Amino acid sequence: MNSGLEKKFIEVFKENQRIVHKICRIYTNNFEDHEDLFQEITIQLWKSYPGFRGESKFSTWMYQVALNTAMTLFKKTKKQHFQQVDISVSCLKIREESYEDDEHKVKEMYHHIYSLTDIEKALIMMYLDNKPYKEIGNILGITEGNARVKMNRAKNNLKAKINTK
Repeated sequence: MNSGLEKKFIEVFKENQRIVHKICRIYTNNFEDHEDLFQEITIQLWKSYPGFRGESKFSTWMYQVALNTAMTLFKKTKKQHFQQVDISVSCLKIREESYEDDEHKVKEMYHHIYSLTDIEKALIMMYLDNKPYKEIGNILGITEGNARVKMNRAKNNLKAKINTK
């Protein structure tokens, strides 16, 4: 890739990398897996970036790629651990921000979110990011109405898990 494209990617990635950390946090339950998934998502975003046409916001596209990567790897890791990748995030010269939260209630909520289905995790995360239902539908490839229905179910499942502790 040319250096102009690389610079633009790094710039927009840095502005939006919290999305990747949030996804990593709900699809992994330890630091090492979080780091591995962060790297894999970053690599997939980098590989896919030349195809980003700007028809949606970068953050919407980033959610799509990151969620698809996380869900695909999450299914694979049930049988095996993350595979090593040849490309290093450091070659892109991206400094990873720390995303730590020590508040007990937040950790407890993430624990319950982690126990949801893949789709419910994605829905709850986007809900917490105040994404409109139309954008959630676009990211997940479903209608806005279906996003609303699935969101209500996900919220009810999360409430039930929190209330049964």
